[in-house]
Amino acid sequence: MARDFVSKEATWYQYHEGVSDPTLIAPETYTLDQHFLDRPGNIEIQLDLVKHYSTNGAMYPKFHAYFRAYHPQLLAVWGNKDPYFLPAGAETYKRDSPNATVKFYHTGHFALETNAKEIGQDVLNFLNGLPK
Repeated sequence: MARDFVSKEATWYQYHEGVSDPTLIAPETYTLDQHFLDRPGNIEIQLDLVKHYSTNGAMYPKFHAYFRAYHPQLLAVWGNKDPYFLPAGAETYKRDSPNATVKFYHTGHFALETNAKEIGQDVLNFLNGLPK
């Protein structure tokens, strides 16, 4: 059932799946997310977003055409165990732009929860390498 997508179990799964050290996931992160997911009327909003998510995917060719045409500096950070956005999707950025840097971390969907220091340093390094 689609409503299961916004259940407490699904939210917990999104934070924990693919994570090598679950102790790095602070309980308040998924608890707070669930609190807001459970607000009156919000389940219908979330289900509408899921129902229409394919419109997001339909935009991908336009995004990648831009990358191929303009080769922007780009940093994509990615959990290599993300059950939703698979690593192969990240690789397309490198294929379409020679200025793309893709960094994988040994974690799941919410990579900042487990790898904030590394990602923060990679973002700073990326920004420092941009033309002044």
